[in-house]
Amino acid sequence: MTAYTLGDAARICGVSRRRLRYWERTAVLEPLPASVGSDQQTAFDFRGLVSVRTILGLIERGVPLQRIRSSLAAVRERIPECEPLPSLRPWGERGGVVVRHEGVLMEPDGQLVLEWSSEAGVERLTDGRGGERGRQLALEWFERGCELDTEKETYEQAAEAYRRAIDADPEFADAHCNLGSVYFNRGRRDLARDCFERAVAIQSGHVEANLNHGTIREEGGADEAALRHYRAALDTDPLLPDTHVSLALVYEKLGLPRTARAHWRRYLKLDASGAWASVAQHRLTEH
Repeated sequence: MTAYTLGDAARICGVSRRRLRYWERTAVLEPLPASVGSDQQTAFDFRGLVSVRTILGLIERGVPLQRIRSSLAAVRERIPECEPLPSLRPWGERGGVVVRHEGVLMEPDGQLVLEWSSEAGVERLTDGRGGERGRQLALEWFERGCELDTEKETYEQAAEAYRRAIDADPEFADAHCNLGSVYFNRGRRDLARDCFERAVAIQSGHVEANLNHGTIREEGGADEAALRHYRAALDTDPLLPDTHVSLALVYEKLGLPRTARAHWRRYLKLDASGAWASVAQHRLTEH
């Protein structure tokens, strides 16, 4: 069985790594068990790639990510014999979704849907709890930002989408982090720093926010502060290769080569063919 790393899946499906990591973290995607993947990195098989494509297709058809997530949870609980993601279908004109299982259509809770009545399943899927509307709106704007933040030409549109997500849900740490990344890529380090600080204040173990905040602190010469952020990222996700690169580099600057080499070795174990592999190998043979 071929196992694709998160980076492979992002490249093949044309989606950002940040977006895939968010889907994984929020239980939209289910990667392979760690023991099956590449040295315990996040990994997907071919069916996993199909799942990514399915999510993208549903979003393109107007199905909000929150609805995809709640539908998957319902299918996993109430129709456990059904493979959730490949079975989901867009339904109606208002972002509805149904499940095709054993030749029939049903709502994610198992209730049959009459195919000639395109609105049959939509209203039941609508979350009537007023307090959830802001969160759903935030997710919709967040997904829009993720679609736009990979090209320089659409950075400003992406930033606006993330700002709207934050307006709808001020405690949305991922939106603050991604907005910070857009500012960072546009050279606005001051605004980026504020966003990363806010993301970490909301979610102290946020991996991407800590790594990015650490990078900004390191650029400013605050190596000890950068180290704290890198270690916070490591505590949350010890299997992310980029974290070990950041730690190795900052430990070298702090005059701790032995500790740095430990992280270079860990990086090679996690990603032996990664972008930093030749640097890691060189560092480990220098002494």
